[in-house]
This record gives sequence, C-alpha cells and structure tokens, in this order.
Amino acid sequence: MTMPHDTIRDTGVDRDHDRDFYADGFLRGILEETQVIAIVGASANPARPSFEVMRFLKDFGYNVIPVNPGHAGKEILGETVYATLAEIPIPIDMVDIFRASDAVEPIVDQAIAVNVRTIWMQLGVVNEAAAEKAEASGCKVVMNRCPKIEIPRLGIASKLENEV
Repeated sequence: MTMPHDTIRDTGVDRDHDRDFYADGFLRGILEETQVIAIVGASANPARPSFEVMRFLKDFGYNVIPVNPGHAGKEILGETVYATLAEIPIPIDMVDIFRASDAVEPIVDQAIAVNVRTIWMQLGVVNEAAAEKAEASGCKVVMNRCPKIEIPRLGIASKLENEV
C-alpha cells in the first residue's frame, strides 16, 4: 500500500511524522523556516558526505556553520569551524548531525542548551532516546534523512532566490 506524502499512517500518535515517515509539509516547513544550520561532524575532506552536503546547503543560501572539535579554529568552505554548538556566536535554527547514532545524545544535549529548533540526523543516523529528549524539549526531529535529497525532492526554492 502506498501513502500520499502529505498524510501520516494512523499510528495513534498525534504528530505529522513517525520514525519511518515524515510528511512533506513537516519537512518543507523545517527547511523553509531554517536560516542557520550547524553541521556537526563537518569534514574538510571533499570526499566526505558532510563536506558535500555543507557545500550544497551553503550554495543554496543557508548560513552554514561547521562544528568539529578536531578542526576548531580552521575553516571549511570559508566558514570558521567551532568545537561545540555553545561556541557559535549566533542563534542556530537547525543542527545537521553527521555522527554515529550512539554519539548523538550529547549533541542533542548541546542543541537543547542553545535553543536549537530542529535536530536533523543524517542518513543512517537514528537515536530514539535522543529524539525523544529533543522532542520533549520542544525541538522538531528528523532522523535518517538528508536535506540535500529532501530540498530538491520537495521543490524548495533557493534562499538566494528570495533575496532582493
């Protein structure tokens, strides 16, 4: 059975997603409202997915901030790398996590502490306990998805097109 993208199967849970499915409207809302994205696990290696996703998001018009303690103080794609979310000097809308699933919970704790609105875990990254903690604090959560895939699939306009 196929499901329309804008509906959620009846799980008895009152929200627009479950852990395997996210309504297009839920994802679109996050990606259209977001301006500042911290990439946790950012890499300076162009062969790494985090580098390619960071480049895509930056070229798309998001303010993208790399976070990686091993590269703190250096630059990736012309952006200063920070060791932690707390060191970033501006408000963060979304944290995009490129770390193993078992490393997510401390990142979520940092994100909650700095009032991030959305926790986005990349393809293959799923941590139910961290997701529940984030949602309980008021954060939106997406797991096992990639914004570089979702943005074109949803037909979201570039942030650069919205500039005057």
